[in-house]
Amino acid sequence: MMAHLYVVESADFLFLMKQTGLTFGNLSSHMTRLEEAGYIRVDKEFKDKKPNTRLSLTDAGREAFEDYKDNMKQLFEEL
Repeated sequence: MMAHLYVVESADFLFLMKQTGLTFGNLSSHMTRLEEAGYIRVDKEFKDKKPNTRLSLTDAGREAFEDYKDNMKQLFEEL
């Protein structure tokens, strides 16, 4: 989910569910943990009387993902 959010300003919950292949419950669980860690922001609103949840990376989340990306790059270079 972090990789998907890294390349966009924000994404809605159903889009991320389709892109990641996660179930509603699994994505919701990931979302909760990432929000508690301060890595994502969750905005809930109604569109045409239907609930809409949008997720976006916080600055801390963006930095954490960049660190992860750098660590993975270094790991593969050392192989």
